[in-house]
Amino acid sequence: MSESSRPHRRRRSGDLPVTAIAELAGVSAPTVSKVLNGRAGVSEETRRRVEALLRDHGYRKSTSDQSTRHLEVVFHGMLSSIAMEIMRGVEEVAAAHDMTFGYLDVYRRGKAGRLWVDTLLIRRPAGVIAVSSAITPEHRETLVSHGIPLVALDPTSDLHSTPSIGSTNWSGALNATRHLLDLGHRRIGVLSGPVKDLASRARLDGFRAAMDAAGAPFDKQLLRNGLFTFEQGRDLALKLLRLPEPPTAIVCGDDLQALGVYEAARQVGLRIPEQLSVVGFDDVEQAVWCAPPLTTVRQPFAEMGAAAARCAVALATGEMPKRTRVELATNLVVRGSTAPPA
Repeated sequence: MSESSRPHRRRRSGDLPVTAIAELAGVSAPTVSKVLNGRAGVSEETRRRVEALLRDHGYRKSTSDQSTRHLEVVFHGMLSSIAMEIMRGVEEVAAAHDMTFGYLDVYRRGKAGRLWVDTLLIRRPAGVIAVSSAITPEHRETLVSHGIPLVALDPTSDLHSTPSIGSTNWSGALNATRHLLDLGHRRIGVLSGPVKDLASRARLDGFRAAMDAAGAPFDKQLLRNGLFTFEQGRDLALKLLRLPEPPTAIVCGDDLQALGVYEAARQVGLRIPEQLSVVGFDDVEQAVWCAPPLTTVRQPFAEMGAAAARCAVALATGEMPKRTRVELATNLVVRGSTAPPA
């Protein structure tokens, strides 16, 4: 990007972040962003106090024509069917508020430093929704310091005060495991996601809670961690199914891993569900295409997208959310991939 096309920085190096300005002024960070962007809804006395602090610390106020009625959704690589469901929810809220919306996939820009953040600064959306993204606290501070509020949808790491929307990963995995236990399975394998991923950890904890409650000891040899991909599901499942005492059922971190288990079972000559039960997580559209159709935990992706959009719109108008973390309910969808052990 040329120097002339690069957006102007709003603060000098070393100046206070927006959160510190808000603390000094005795207001919320969204209120500071509101003043930065010249939006209404702030008392004259508060506006003068905040503007004085902003001037003292090198911030430049936005003019009214810089702000847009536009929401930006940032993805970090995602199955298209899930992304479309999330965007459907965002679209519903954007239309209700007479706003436009767009998306940015930063998966291939991971080694490009701040370039994708610069793209957002150029577009100047009213709010950003980051989906399962590797957004860092530094990214958040950059956006907020430019008056752009951020909402995280299913964040992979803890962004502290950033409002976030997720689903009940723990109880979803708990119910999936209980389903297998009720069928009579006790030797249950687990394909989990990346070790540091918040959703992976919650799902693994839910699985363990169900096993503990049933008095079923968990063999740690039956746990494998990997990426949420078909290939990882296949390769990790092959290791489990080739053990001297293989599992009679496998709980997967997502549906792609579960589809990989189907392929692993085919390679070793096991029939699903007669000889191996499989449970996924997400309920992507491909879950009903396989034979037999996949039993899985459904995440309400459209509702999650709508909730994130409503939060982003509220933040853009200076409202503080009542809760910084909202979890929407998951539910188990029982299909043909689970049965009592042989």
